[in-house]
Amino acid sequence: MRRNKPAILIVDHGSRSVESNLLLHEIVERFAQRFTDEYSIIEPAHMEIAEPSISTAYASAVRGGATDVIVCPFFLGPGKHWQEDIPRLVREAAAKFPHTTFRLAAPLGVNDLMLELIHLRIEECMESKVGDHV
Repeated sequence: MRRNKPAILIVDHGSRSVESNLLLHEIVERFAQRFTDEYSIIEPAHMEIAEPSISTAYASAVRGGATDVIVCPFFLGPGKHWQEDIPRLVREAAAKFPHTTFRLAAPLGVNDLMLELIHLRIEECMESKVGDHV
């Protein structure tokens, strides 16, 4: 039996900064373009402060036909938000849709790809003529 493709919720903290919130939407859009064949639905979600919330994104995925949801935190480490807040918010959202299942992915953590990104940012900084940032 062929398994349905899971829906993906990529979750950040959420911010009062519109620019910061738009960053998540850009990440989700680019992820969706690259992995469109692997996942049925890919949604952005903010843990707090901004919309779409986890509850809103989960409901949107279900309306799109999702029955299996993977929640991927856009966080570096396994702090309180990953250990407590996000699981609680996802459980609350999923409770409204008992025919669905969900899983929580690990935070981004330490990976050689992260090391490459740090190196890239350092190289960009070294090439910049600006004394401060941006």
